[in-house]
Amino acid sequence: MQPLTRRHFIKTSALVTAGAALSARSWSQVKGANSDIRIAIVGLNGRGKQIAADYRAMRGVRVVALCDVDTAVLDRELATAARAGGPKPDTYVDYRELLPRSDIDAVAIASPNHQHALQSIWAMQAGKDVLHEKPVSHNLWEGPQILAAAKKYGRIVQVNLQNRSSAAIAEAIVWLRAGNLGKLTTVRGIVYKRRLSIGKVAGPVPPPPTVNYDLFQGPAPMVPLHRVNFHYDWHWQWATGNGDMVAQGNHQLDVGRRLLGDPGHPAGVFTVGGRFGYEDDGETPNTFIVHYDYPVPFIFEVRGLPAKTDEMSGNAVVAGGLGTAEKLSASMDKYLGLNVGNVAHCEGGYLTIPSRDYSLAQAFDRDGQLVKEFKGGGDHHANFIEAVRSRKESDLHCPLRQGHLSTSLVHLANISHLTGRRLKPGDIRDQIKGRSQLSEPFERFTAHLAANDVDLTKTPACLGAPLRFDAASEKFTGDNAAAANQHLSREYRAPFVVPQLA
Repeated sequence: MQPLTRRHFIKTSALVTAGAALSARSWSQVKGANSDIRIAIVGLNGRGKQIAADYRAMRGVRVVALCDVDTAVLDRELATAARAGGPKPDTYVDYRELLPRSDIDAVAIASPNHQHALQSIWAMQAGKDVLHEKPVSHNLWEGPQILAAAKKYGRIVQVNLQNRSSAAIAEAIVWLRAGNLGKLTTVRGIVYKRRLSIGKVAGPVPPPPTVNYDLFQGPAPMVPLHRVNFHYDWHWQWATGNGDMVAQGNHQLDVGRRLLGDPGHPAGVFTVGGRFGYEDDGETPNTFIVHYDYPVPFIFEVRGLPAKTDEMSGNAVVAGGLGTAEKLSASMDKYLGLNVGNVAHCEGGYLTIPSRDYSLAQAFDRDGQLVKEFKGGGDHHANFIEAVRSRKESDLHCPLRQGHLSTSLVHLANISHLTGRRLKPGDIRDQIKGRSQLSEPFERFTAHLAANDVDLTKTPACLGAPLRFDAASEKFTGDNAAAANQHLSREYRAPFVVPQLA
């Protein structure tokens, strides 16, 4: 099935409730303020469950369709919807079948990363607004295509980087940028989140009988399955996922950009990392340092191993038997009290933003004494509905372009890693000697791995290629550019081809 053409629907006129007004620029038959916004949820085994629950509980919104390639997941969510009461949503295995419906105003996309761009563009071509789980894209080239689609078809697109709806973070950033802690010197993102081995299979394994594997693979190659757990562990394989730079990191990358003032693309990127502590079918780094070349350096760190090797078995497959998320979190290192979050270092102190529910930020002086707290959350999903009604992109807390720029940081780091080379620790130290911002985290990196019995002389880390990036063309330039630009896009499998719109 080819991408759908734009559908023109009758528009409603003035809205009289909640001060909202529906612009005549809208193509879809979006209901007025006295009518419901009708939404379809696509991808229900992770974030989609929460999105569906939020919208079922929200006045003025109806979940009219559920879509997943796994019928067992569909049946489970249909039963959940029945317990919640209200009209029964329709169910779909093939996403394309719900798009022609004129009684669907918006689509929430919570499918795996490699599906996001195509499903988003198809929705916009069909006259739907889009609530977009991170990441915006699976590769760098896809981002501009989605942006072009939103502009061409006039759609409202919100990216689910929920920190942008946090009152606490918004207030803290205004306070920080007013100079209350002095000049900003460094921004950090911290993702110390325990990720257990995904296991290793001896050969290809069959997908679950309830899964349409062709639809699951979509744009990715139709290759045999090589992982123990079908769901979620696709995050750690390049054909479908982007590793912890997305699974958790996309949120902290976005907060980091906000602390920097929401700049565009960095001028360059440099990485050190690898997959350590076990041998499994995962491919993405579980221990990673990234340096983004902004006027104020942005340093990003990922650790999937515990603080030390005896905290928790490194070779246990995720099966629900190793304890709670709290126990996993407790086994991790901390940086200024954070397992996962952001730190803005300033001349007069620092600001921390823990990930949790994004309702807290704390400012400290140079001695580590708390000087100010900021509290207050927000409703990101409700904000999307407000913008769907108003037809104003400016009403969105996280418009598509900001989501694209933050997701691009994921791809820049991963491409540096994929075009790098494995070197002994001493050689890496020599290479980063002039990059003072990386020397300190690299020493912590090596100490952390040593505490997990990883000998970097025997299992070398990958020194990522230092890359320069041209923001205008969104391509790499200079040394290593030819190899890096090979990773900007992918070969798509027909008919799941992302159209070139930019």
